[in-house]
Amino acid sequence: MTIKTTCAYCGVGCGIVATPTGERSVQIKGDPDHPANHGRLCSKGTHLGQTVGLEGRLLHPMIGKRHASWDKALDLVARKFQDTIARHGPGSVAFYVSGQLLTEDYYVANKLMKGFIGSANIDTNSRLCMSSAVAGHTRAFGEDIVPATYEDIDAADLIVLVGSNTAWCHPIVYQRIRARCDAGAKLVVIDPRRTETADEADLHLAIRPGSDVALMNGLLHWCRDAGVLDQDFVADHLSLPDDFWERTGAGSDLWSVARTCDLPVADLRRFYELFAATPRTVTMFSQGVNQALAGTDQVNAILNVHLATGRIGKPGAQPFSITGQPNAMGGREVGGLASTLAAHMDFAEDNRARVQRFWASPTIATKPGLKAVDLFRELGNGRIKALWVMATNPAVSMPDATRVREALATCPFVVVSDVMAETDTGAFAHVRLPAAAWGEKDGTVTNSDRTVSRQRAIFPLPGDAKPDWWIVKEVARRMGWKTAFAYDRPADIWREHVRLSTYQNDGARLFALPGRANGGNAAYDAMTPFRWGGTPFADGRFSTPDGRARLVPAVQKPLPAPLRDWPLTLNTGRYRDQWHTMTRTGLAPKLARHREEPLVEVHPADADRLGIVDGGLARVATPQGDSLYRARVTDAQRIGELFVPIHWTDQTSSGGRTGLLPRPLVDPVSGQPGFKSTPASVAAVATRWRGFLIVTGDPARRPDCLWATRVTVPAGSLWELAGDGDPLRLDTCLPAGERIEAIDAARGTRRVAVLNGGRLVAALFLTETGELPTRDWLIDQLAEPQVAPTVLAGRAPGVQVDRGPIVCSCFDLGLRTIVAAIRDRQLADVAAIGAAIGAGTNCGSCRPALARILSTENTHAA
Repeated sequence: MTIKTTCAYCGVGCGIVATPTGERSVQIKGDPDHPANHGRLCSKGTHLGQTVGLEGRLLHPMIGKRHASWDKALDLVARKFQDTIARHGPGSVAFYVSGQLLTEDYYVANKLMKGFIGSANIDTNSRLCMSSAVAGHTRAFGEDIVPATYEDIDAADLIVLVGSNTAWCHPIVYQRIRARCDAGAKLVVIDPRRTETADEADLHLAIRPGSDVALMNGLLHWCRDAGVLDQDFVADHLSLPDDFWERTGAGSDLWSVARTCDLPVADLRRFYELFAATPRTVTMFSQGVNQALAGTDQVNAILNVHLATGRIGKPGAQPFSITGQPNAMGGREVGGLASTLAAHMDFAEDNRARVQRFWASPTIATKPGLKAVDLFRELGNGRIKALWVMATNPAVSMPDATRVREALATCPFVVVSDVMAETDTGAFAHVRLPAAAWGEKDGTVTNSDRTVSRQRAIFPLPGDAKPDWWIVKEVARRMGWKTAFAYDRPADIWREHVRLSTYQNDGARLFALPGRANGGNAAYDAMTPFRWGGTPFADGRFSTPDGRARLVPAVQKPLPAPLRDWPLTLNTGRYRDQWHTMTRTGLAPKLARHREEPLVEVHPADADRLGIVDGGLARVATPQGDSLYRARVTDAQRIGELFVPIHWTDQTSSGGRTGLLPRPLVDPVSGQPGFKSTPASVAAVATRWRGFLIVTGDPARRPDCLWATRVTVPAGSLWELAGDGDPLRLDTCLPAGERIEAIDAARGTRRVAVLNGGRLVAALFLTETGELPTRDWLIDQLAEPQVAPTVLAGRAPGVQVDRGPIVCSCFDLGLRTIVAAIRDRQLADVAAIGAAIGAGTNCGSCRPALARILSTENTHAA
């Protein structure tokens, strides 16, 4: 039996064909019929089958440290929220939810908070990734509408990527881009970092962080001076302030923009000329634009260019916000942000009356609620006295996470609904509720181009786990609203959501799902992917009162000078094979090997000046906090700038705690934090010894040393270690069994293997000045029935081939394996590599890395 469902990860919304192969095992393939991916999957989607086990799952309601029945846990949650509201008012409680929720989950949570509790204090982790796009769309179009579709990529002659490492973060979209470029389209990448996406671009503009408005205003005025504005479209369909051109024109000449953006004039001119000469242009933007203190202005600066040139509502001519989470769009549709009410309606009086009438609710929120950063600030100030966190990990992901943890610790009542038993946020919960995970959920999601797809259950619910919609509706019923939350299945909620989208909607709101409630449960079960909204704005009419789009005069703000104690600029982001805080991807051995540890990327000039060596440890500090990272020295960084990943937590590393570092400052319109430009410093950290621990399962005790980072491997875990203290303390991490040991006092080297019944169950290798073997062979030994006699050498007898760091996760291919194939078989291009050994032929996200390897090999050969 095969089940068609949707991927758990990013906003591309790829279709999956899942074939259960056991009680908790499944074969995963891309759905060739799904319009988002046509059968392709990235490395994360490909390896979803490695993440569906029950390791670490929360399977029973917990009150404190004790198991509880559902009735007892739900009664407690309902009573605590009721008591808090009765004593302190509806503004004293809050929900913090997630783009991981299905639309049906989101709808029930939003309805409970806004229509029945009567507060808008429900916000989502989507606030952290795309709320500036929401605000920019609303300012320009009158409604949060993404006008583009993936088919626009197929029709574009120029694709501009702004603040998006698409090859890593949206690999299937990137493969669509590459296919279009192979057919002749040009690609421009605008990103301070030279990412793998930038490596394959026709032009890479490594702009100074925060200078996007200047870049786009310069482009707008270049197009105006070149006579490529669509004057009829401007006259008939746009509205702009009288001083718009004057305000956006300051500092917009080529040389001023080049100076502000720190770009060569020739490169800037080339971009402007290319854009002006190419009517069919798609500009795609993501976190690099949104996660900024002027994120909304940056979005509107992009939209201004497309509106003024008439490049909107036409095939291959669109602005395109690509979202990060699988159902951030569904959350926007139901009103899951604190700044919206429901179904693309704001808090205007007629909208409040309409929604209250539809819900037959006793009250309705009268104004926007607390956005994420403000919500946790008020949690710390004591205004929020009861908080429910659903499907997210704010103790890791929020900026200034130390303050967030302090706020959670002082909150009188914290509820966490999650799939995992141990998370950094769950540690602060008074009640933990076991939620259904991907593969167990049933509902809908909406992707970046407005395509709605079904997510279907593959496995039965394990233990006492329940869907999020069920948990929320049961609390609502216990709070006294039984009739309003009398849902028996997700289809009931879907139909209500559909009816609200069309209720008294005369076309003023483009978001509407007419006819999608028809056909009953059978139609819901059989639902195939569909896109709502057609081709928005093709007729030149927008969702504003007068039907005209707004040109918003975004103005470049002065860029701050470096601070004395924090002279560098810190940027944060994602790795190719990981997702958010790794509660899912961290379970997959194949996804763990591409980037095994959290790295701080530093330009060689900064590294030389600060004494930082590649592969050493370095401490990144900001006014908010500090954390330790493995150093990677690379000229892909601009001088004076750092990059760190967002994924590691207290559960997986003693370092890499990126959430501790960013400022809790936000865009004034959207409330989105500015993760991309935090003042920072970095310093080398010396250690006396380094090493690693490999163990079946997890160690008896977590390694207690300066640097300890966990990597999931087949049959167990690998811990990379370094420190100054006594390494003998690490013996407490070893399991019971027969020990064999070798010591080289001259090099400060110690190697220990632990055997059980002749099998290797643990290996601890430490050294002060000596060499350490590669890990792969020892990791493989965990699965062998008899340990090899050379176990303390860390390698097989005879010559061992080291495959090198993993480049292709889909086929488990390392750098040295790929280089050997290129040399031995005289492979001349990426396609030839794929044909020979498979690399780059599945998800394609390693193709830029393969191209770089080829370039290096060709340089050496020359």
